[in-house]
Amino acid sequence: MRPRFTIASVALMSFLLSSTASFAQSAGTVAFLMPDQGSTRYDEHDFPGFKAELAKLCPDCTAIYQNANADATLQQQQFNSVISQGATVVVLDPVDSGAAAALVELGQAQGVKVIAYDRPIPERAPDFYVSFDNEGIGYAIAKSLIKYLQDSGVSAENGGVLQVNGSPTDAAARLIAKGSRDALAESDYKTLAEFDTPNWSPPEAQKWVSGQITRFGEQIVGVVAANDGTGGGAVAAFKAQGVNPIPPVTGNDAEIAALQLIIAGDQYNTISKPSEIVGMAAAQVAVAYLNGETPEAETTIYDTPAQLFVPEVVTRENLKEVVVDTGIVSADQLCTAEYAEGCRELGLTE
Repeated sequence: MRPRFTIASVALMSFLLSSTASFAQSAGTVAFLMPDQGSTRYDEHDFPGFKAELAKLCPDCTAIYQNANADATLQQQQFNSVISQGATVVVLDPVDSGAAAALVELGQAQGVKVIAYDRPIPERAPDFYVSFDNEGIGYAIAKSLIKYLQDSGVSAENGGVLQVNGSPTDAAARLIAKGSRDALAESDYKTLAEFDTPNWSPPEAQKWVSGQITRFGEQIVGVVAANDGTGGGAVAAFKAQGVNPIPPVTGNDAEIAALQLIIAGDQYNTISKPSEIVGMAAAQVAVAYLNGETPEAETTIYDTPAQLFVPEVVTRENLKEVVVDTGIVSADQLCTAEYAEGCRELGLTE
């Protein structure tokens, strides 16, 4: 049974701390190490959410932000650097989940608390793990796609889906892939082919999907893509080969470009992940450690106490309600001239 914790529970952030916890920390250094620039979320959402919450709970604390740009060696250097700068808590979203095990061991040997962020570190348990429920995300996007195919009367007898996973070095990608496989296994739709996308690279996803279009042609009735970058790569591959209509393609992260593809009808779904929330939770856990307290967990992942949040699937039907009406993204950001017609259809503009 997958753990299911909703974003609404964030309003009760005190659940992260023991009943005796207090936010009395006067100072401390916390590092926030993110994995890559392939997604805009880290610079635009995760770190701002983390930094704002840390400043609120510990005004004199110092936050160090580094991004490894998909380079595991660089991330190791950054990890060593922030410890030398006095970081006693490191929030780590690993480039390579396997290689990150050595970083966890190194940090813990020096008394540094390591909080795995977004991506788990299976081979060496960090002190805590904060993330969205990645397996639940994979299951949700695939289940949504399957329902759409069934509701549309798409036969499972003569076709199947492509599964475009994330990076093979990312343990979170493996969880997303497992969730998607579980959902597909419950359906009558077969998996035509599956691909692990190096570094979550959209061009790599596009190249692979392009080859599968040549191989399978009209047998492809849908694509389960693990995030918006790989989903966008799949959409680009269909467009480049003149496929119209494009089979439904999933996504994850609710990036503006993906939401615009959904508005245009080129991408079927995504996942709304206001990742500021996870950044805030990481700050809560970090301050607890600075105070010498033990954060409480609601579940365990890879022998690591964890807090997981389950976000919402977004399609054309609920895009306005989920991401625009809630203020996550504005209509002005989405409704550029290219998407004016779709925006009017969805009631985003007049």
